[in-house]
Amino acid sequence: MDGLQIALPILGVVAAAAVTFYAVSFSELREKSFQDLEESEYEDGVFRPSPSSRERRARRQANKINKK
Repeated sequence: MDGLQIALPILGVVAAAAVTFYAVSFSELREKSFQDLEESEYEDGVFRPSPSSRERRARRQANKINKK
């Protein structure tokens, strides 16, 4: 009985940390998705509904290089 009284609060804290981690992660993913969407829609002032895979790949490569 004594071990359960110690383990239960610890499990509660771990569960709360996991929920918080996933909530923050999904929030950041959503923000990044919206930012990518805004950047891809208007390039040079022209609306492009669907960039080619070659353009997307080049843009991702450029972003990787700029982040380093």
